[in-house]
Amino acid sequence: MIPFDDPRLTAIGLLTEVYAGLMAKMTPALTAAGLSEVDFGTLIRLARSPHHSLRMGDLAAQTGLSTSGVTRVVDRLERDGLVVRQACATDRRASYAALTDKGVDKVQEVLPQHLHDIEESFTGLLSPEQLETFLATLRIIRDVVHPCATAGAVEPGQIVRP
Repeated sequence: MIPFDDPRLTAIGLLTEVYAGLMAKMTPALTAAGLSEVDFGTLIRLARSPHHSLRMGDLAAQTGLSTSGVTRVVDRLERDGLVVRQACATDRRASYAALTDKGVDKVQEVLPQHLHDIEESFTGLLSPEQLETFLATLRIIRDVVHPCATAGAVEPGQIVRP
């Protein structure tokens, strides 16, 4: 019989509780800005990408959304003027999602409160050494459970053109 206090159950339980608590802390600022968690996740991934753009397939892979799911999110963000689709110069079958100036402004509007919430309820609770170890640990796990999370990311010095 497997014991109910198995550390594997504790680990996943703690991770779930932390995630739920953090989202409860961060969602009000996103909602006040008219964004869902998925909207913001999409915008911040674009903001942190070269030229503020990603191939639609890479955006789907990074966000963990299906192709149709990311299409719906990009459609909604495009209607709001936050994102625009751009044709790929080298592959007519592919397109990019790119932040507009309005999209960059929206991310900048949300970031101060978002970073405050992260600092207050998450990273600020850890020493620099603990945070470095925690981030390394998360990357190890992420690379196994979500290997496409960095799809479309480029190495320093690499040039990417939509």
